[in-house]
Amino acid sequence: MTSKTPTSPLPSPATPKRDPLLRVSGLCKYFPVFSQGFFKKQVGTVRAADNITFDLMPGETLGLVGESGCGKTTTGRSILRALKPTAGKVLFKSNGSAVNLAELPEADLKPLRTQMQMIFQDPFSSLNPRMTVRDIVGEPLVIHRLAKGKALEDRVSEMLKMVGLKPEHRTRYPHAFSGGQRQRIGIARALIMHPSLVVCDEAVSALDVSVQAQVINLLQDLQKELGLTYIFIAHDLSVVKHISDRIAVMYAGKIVELAGTRQLFEDPQHPYTKALLSAVPNPDPEVAMNMDLSGEVADPGNLPPGCSFHPRCSECFDPCRKTIPALATLPDGRQVSCHLYAEKRPE
Repeated sequence: MTSKTPTSPLPSPATPKRDPLLRVSGLCKYFPVFSQGFFKKQVGTVRAADNITFDLMPGETLGLVGESGCGKTTTGRSILRALKPTAGKVLFKSNGSAVNLAELPEADLKPLRTQMQMIFQDPFSSLNPRMTVRDIVGEPLVIHRLAKGKALEDRVSEMLKMVGLKPEHRTRYPHAFSGGQRQRIGIARALIMHPSLVVCDEAVSALDVSVQAQVINLLQDLQKELGLTYIFIAHDLSVVKHISDRIAVMYAGKIVELAGTRQLFEDPQHPYTKALLSAVPNPDPEVAMNMDLSGEVADPGNLPPGCSFHPRCSECFDPCRKTIPALATLPDGRQVSCHLYAEKRPE
């Protein structure tokens, strides 16, 4: 009697790998500085965004944080081509293929504007006071010739309901609304064409704390409902912690640490990230604040040699003053730009 050879189980099918919605590689935005007087000549360069590199998956929220002047907004606007990048690639997935937004001619950008939008910081200055809510929210549909007449009215009414406003509000002007309501109007305008990528540029920083929470919750609900992908620019770490899947910390135009939100808050690696977290207020009155950050932010038009953060860094050693550290990937998957992880520090 012959024994049967046991059959091995079939291998389970591999999980299909998703492609990033956005792939930013070596993105730079420099602004020339000219001398005063009649014969102007370039005397310097402001490196507002310098060698920015990251991937963004569909449905993900990437927080972009740092002190004022670190290049967060410039990075966001360069990605959307509100500013033309000086160098680098911005590969945006549109209709199944990747398009390099950084090199695309202006005429070819217009069709892509329906797929990427921005929510601005100040709801008081980003809305035209002479336009009704109907005209403000419906303007993208008119520009791109996507709706008119009753179809336009219906789309505007539907979008207002989605952001927590009433359809009858569409006949009013911006001055009739509070700051939080104005920001909802701005959100409705950005989302009425159902974009896949939305850059939120300090979208809640001008609002009261209680209203901030409402708008953050609204953005998260809309993300799930519409399948949105966010780049969330902010300086408030508590807000970024609540909404982001990953966080990129910027200093003087560069990303110095990129990690998952939980990773970053529980075990920060870069000295600048540690200093930022030490400055977050603690609600416990028994806990004393111990902010480990002094000095002024590096001038992007006159950066120090080596690591831009070294004049303020408590862990600075010799290589920091001489060479710019690369953005290295650590064993846990995060990326850090610091000589502490590339050089052996002397004891």
